Amino acid sequence: MLKKHEEAELREKIKRHLEHPRVQRMNDFSQHGSITTYAHCYRVAKWCYWVDKRLHLNSREDVLLSGAMLHDMFLYDWHTIGKMNRGHAINHAELACRNAIRYCDIDEHTQDVIRTHMWPVNITKLPRTREAVLVNIGDKWCSLVETLAFRRGMKKGKKRGKKH
Repeated sequence: MLKKHEEAELREKIKRHLEHPRVQRMNDFSQHGSITTYAHCYRVAKWCYWVDKRLHLNSREDVLLSGAMLHDMFLYDWHTIGKMNRGHAINHAELACRNAIRYCDIDEHTQDVIRTHMWPVNITKLPRTREAVLVNIGDKWCSLVETLAFRRGMKKGKKRGKKH
């Protein structure tokens, strides 16, 4: 997707997030299958950066990339919290936003990107900026790809198991 120099540019632009100890904790939590929340958020940032560049959307890169990298900074394993995980889809954006404010000192525009990334699941949080719409769509696209890849891997694993 991104050329090598573009990926290097992206990494430099979000270096403060990539290296932040609290953001690094997202590596401890699974998002989709074996994909961590950190890897998922980085994929969303890559997708957003690529689309913004290719379509010449001229988004505010700082807001777009910070919002993308921090949009799932909820810092818990939503797969293991029992009945509470039913509300995870609606509630995690606000918790991620609170964590991003607390640990990463983000502005109001970036907060809006994080809070609205789960629309239309959370119907009351409509993305209204270019950056929020990009992260919203990027999150859905990357989630779909990650989930399908995980399921494809599960099916292949089951087929292999039957052959033995």
